[in-house]
Amino acid sequence: MMMKKSLERVYLALIFLFLYLPIAVLIILSFNNSKSRVFWGGFTLKWYRELFDSSMILDAFRTTIIVTLSASVIATLLGTMAAVGIHAMKKNNRMLMLGATNIPLLNADIVTGISMMLIFVRFTSLGLHTVLLAHITFDIPYVILNVLPKLNQTSRSTYEAALDLGAKPVYAFFKIIWPQISPGVLSGFLMSVTMSLDDFSITYFTKGAGVNTLSTMIYTELRKGILPQMYALSTILFLMAFFLLLVINFRSSRATKQTEQRTW
Repeated sequence: MMMKKSLERVYLALIFLFLYLPIAVLIILSFNNSKSRVFWGGFTLKWYRELFDSSMILDAFRTTIIVTLSASVIATLLGTMAAVGIHAMKKNNRMLMLGATNIPLLNADIVTGISMMLIFVRFTSLGLHTVLLAHITFDIPYVILNVLPKLNQTSRSTYEAALDLGAKPVYAFFKIIWPQISPGVLSGFLMSVTMSLDDFSITYFTKGAGVNTLSTMIYTELRKGILPQMYALSTILFLMAFFLLLVINFRSSRATKQTEQRTW
């Protein structure tokens, strides 16, 4: 038994080492005073200073933030309304819509990106607006799948009782349903931010000339040669995504504890 537990721990440690060692090396190189990847030239922050002095990188960062926040907010609104609609459907229709919702999640990003590109070039020119529409499209399923479980935990009879007592549907929704599903809405929003922030494949195929997000800019620069500023930029992106995931997990665990407390 002890041998089995030891082997399990070693196996788990190797898995985490394989996953996070490259990221750790990248973070270390972002503070390396030398451009060499095998020689340590001392600790420095100059790559971060040069990163924020680069107008090209700042423009890509600004575009990324605009697309990420805009797409996440719009997708959260549309996804929440879609989740409410799916929840109100009959069982067969609900299962059909859930299947349709899962297809974009299971589909390869490159297939989604190419298909969206073909649609966009048929009706409009590629640009920032097509990137925004593409991000909204693939963010919506994440919002739906985060909000639906919370809707399933709500009591429909309480909502209907509020309507019987004279409350307007919108008022009853925000006073009764919204407090119960708001953790799921927030989780869906944070998930959308995480997915949009580091997306490459869909953005690459739907962006027009002159439009660059951080992911597409990094890909373009890597073909010219790896610059130390890219290490610093990748480190910042990793920390942003890591922080968002911590918030999502914290919110999920907190919501689970609240649900268990209500049950008891």
